[in-house]
Amino acid sequence: MYKSRYSELDWLRVLLIFAVFLHHVFMPFNGDGWHIMNSESSKVLDDIMVYFEQVRLHTLFFIAGAGSVLLLHKVSASAFLTTKVHRLFIPLIFAMMIVVPPQNYFENIQEYQNLAQAYSSLMFAFNANHLWFVEFLFIFMLLAVPVNVMLGTSSGHALLQAMERIAVRKHGLLLLGLVVLGIRLCLKSVMRSQDTSLFNLSVSLFFLLFFMAGMCFMKNPRIWQALADNRATNFKWLIVSSIAFYAWYYKPDISDYVSLDMRWQLWWLISALVSWTGLLTLVGYASAWCKQTPKWLHVTNELIYPFYIVHQTVIVALAYYIVQWDAGIAIKSLSLLCSSLLICVVICLFVIRPFNLTRYLFGLKTAKPKPPQSVAVSEER
Repeated sequence: MYKSRYSELDWLRVLLIFAVFLHHVFMPFNGDGWHIMNSESSKVLDDIMVYFEQVRLHTLFFIAGAGSVLLLHKVSASAFLTTKVHRLFIPLIFAMMIVVPPQNYFENIQEYQNLAQAYSSLMFAFNANHLWFVEFLFIFMLLAVPVNVMLGTSSGHALLQAMERIAVRKHGLLLLGLVVLGIRLCLKSVMRSQDTSLFNLSVSLFFLLFFMAGMCFMKNPRIWQALADNRATNFKWLIVSSIAFYAWYYKPDISDYVSLDMRWQLWWLISALVSWTGLLTLVGYASAWCKQTPKWLHVTNELIYPFYIVHQTVIVALAYYIVQWDAGIAIKSLSLLCSSLLICVVICLFVIRPFNLTRYLFGLKTAKPKPPQSVAVSEER
């Protein structure tokens, strides 16, 4: 039923995490009130970043949902849950205690004498910070087990067949997204906050929809194939939704004619449309074009999770000093990009990857010890 490997998931996972990294690199320069801010900001940069905010994480949750189905096909539910505790929950707890506190230290450096003092007060605060994504992902993975069982029942098969009948049509995948858009508007009418808390259902349930969509699409091969088959159509819809997005973003003042509630509803509708069409386009073209996972991508795909865990702390620490330079935004941002990328890569390759303890704490599989050379030679004989 399933292919041995879906290379498109490998490519997209790496691409989108790197996009998250780029987003955080440029946050100090977009005037959006991040942890560390430059005295000068770029409105153009902010206008570009707000668009890509609508696509990255939504597609990552979709990929995670698809991946959960593939893993549940290979292992038992108990083994799946055990794996997620070791690969998601324990690294989350460790990172909240060790990796996240320096971000709060540099953001409020005047409140502490040194980093050691900051750790003494922040280590057990268990502030998820940018790791809210991992927090969401762990809860979604717990939900994946009963959802996978449900999709295997007769009712689940009926649901997937109904989705298939819609998805195989030229504009069918877009029509399936109307459910996502409708739920988004309903949730936002109750909870407007963009707070990344599990209890803010307008955010957590919205991302859960993308995770569940990934599960449903992967469960039905014809739906998954429809992503590649209709990629050009979905790309056209992405262009239309992108034009609508910026037309609304740069609209003149219409407060005298349209109520504030209606203006927000239209914004959420257009943003969700970009999220859905962007997802369909990315996964569709990746499915059609990315047929192999080269060796370097295997390594990158393995290390992209610890890279995500450490990247924002590295960026915040470096940004604290770089924004103080007497230089323009271009020099500062490029310096932050290159230096933080280099440090994150070094940490992943030379601090985390070689040692089983750090591999485990950052969510990687522990490496089996290699047998002595003499033993290996005797076994070959």
